[in-house]
Amino acid sequence: MYDVTAMGELLIDFTPCGTSEAGRTLFEQNPGGAPANVLVAMSKLGLKTAFIGKVGEDMHGELLKQTLINNGVETKGLIEDPEVFTTLAFVQLKDGERSFSFARKPGADTQIRADEVNMDILNQTRIFHFGSLSLTNEPARSATIYAVEQAKKAGALISYDPNYRAPLWPSREAAEQEMRSVIKYVDIMKVSDEETKLLTGVEDPYEAAQILLDQGVKCVVITMGKDGAMLRTERFTVKEPSQTRKVVDTTGAGDSFWGGLLSRFAEEKVSPEELSQQQASDFIRFANIVAGLCVEKRGAIPAMPNRDDVMYLYNLKLEKF
Repeated sequence: MYDVTAMGELLIDFTPCGTSEAGRTLFEQNPGGAPANVLVAMSKLGLKTAFIGKVGEDMHGELLKQTLINNGVETKGLIEDPEVFTTLAFVQLKDGERSFSFARKPGADTQIRADEVNMDILNQTRIFHFGSLSLTNEPARSATIYAVEQAKKAGALISYDPNYRAPLWPSREAAEQEMRSVIKYVDIMKVSDEETKLLTGVEDPYEAAQILLDQGVKCVVITMGKDGAMLRTERFTVKEPSQTRKVVDTTGAGDSFWGGLLSRFAEEKVSPEELSQQQASDFIRFANIVAGLCVEKRGAIPAMPNRDDVMYLYNLKLEKF
């Protein structure tokens, strides 16, 4: 069994890395893509993970595949396609915050078909995780929904992180429609405070979480930046503060947080319905530590912390460090 399988984008983040002698911005080639980031975060925490998706048969695709292998992620569900180019994202950083420009017309990640989804992996996973970037284009949209339905039939816990990226959608209205369309499948969901209105029509995190619970989500986590994170189920609400760290690059911060949280669900073998209030607080504190260590380094996948560093801080049992 795999602890978690993720499906979606696997791409290169070109992250600013100084300037040339002519004063031009230099970019560093960093492997990324939200679902892959989550898997690497979990793999480095000691979990068994697998990826389903598509890259181009090119230098970037080869780097991405090798990166997953080097980080212990199963790649038999990863397809290398000579007909399309691996997706690229160029990241602009200002005061540690990011904006994106994408080379994805189309990118390989949007071209996976339902008949290419590896069913052996889907039938052997405890958690299936996906995001909304694979819903932006066909055939990946239909393939993703097919994978979600099959994983749910096989008994997997369904995890969803909308991860809104405006440049990849034709309009905000299109994003809203597609991102909301899959909520009916979801057991556990992560939403940033910037996405609450898009996903629910309200901005208040508490109210937004209740709307998602009313739609059938069993556990809703709202990330609130410097204010930490809130977890809501039908039975309780918990909040935990963020961790005070020296921020170098926030790329992958949300993915590392979610990898940390999902790792606790997988290790404890607990369903959202069984989750206790104390477990919920511990899970979020653990996830905040993972994210806090991630933002101290550049890139996404290269910045994911190892288990020993996370557990050292977790075992201090301090609210802030």
